[in-house]
Amino acid sequence: MIERRYLLGGLALGGAIIGAPMLFAKSARPKAQAGWQLSDAEWKKRLSPLQYRVLREAATERAFTSPLDKEKRAGTFVCAGCALPLYSSKTKFDSGTGWPSFWAPLGGAIGTSTDYDLGYARTEVHCRRCGGHLGHVFNDGPKPTGKRYCMNGAALAFRAA
Repeated sequence: MIERRYLLGGLALGGAIIGAPMLFAKSARPKAQAGWQLSDAEWKKRLSPLQYRVLREAATERAFTSPLDKEKRAGTFVCAGCALPLYSSKTKFDSGTGWPSFWAPLGGAIGTSTDYDLGYARTEVHCRRCGGHLGHVFNDGPKPTGKRYCMNGAALAFRAA
């Protein structure tokens, strides 16, 4: 008879082996549109170090550090990499998370992919034009969409109306 601890240990090890590829899986970087396929050196010249880490390396800025989290004026939030309009201030809300949040993007502005950076599937949001990482979308937002597009402020710029 197999002892319970050995059985449970074997099951845990088997699950870890089967799940390991997902833990280390990386989603493919979205392709940039023609004219926005810049080299790393060109992106580093164009962006601040934080913007580069967020947009090009899918980093996350620290919560509550972006002034855009508290931006309340009428206008448009655009990609900090290529200036594509992404979100209207009309869809912005205070999620309390410390990052600018929106309940809907502008039509055709974003693309999504799946990342497993934290060991489970999340929906990554990126700029449709330059492919820059913007943040993630979650299903815990307000009506009418129920979505929370949680964006890095470093990935955005604001254009007042």
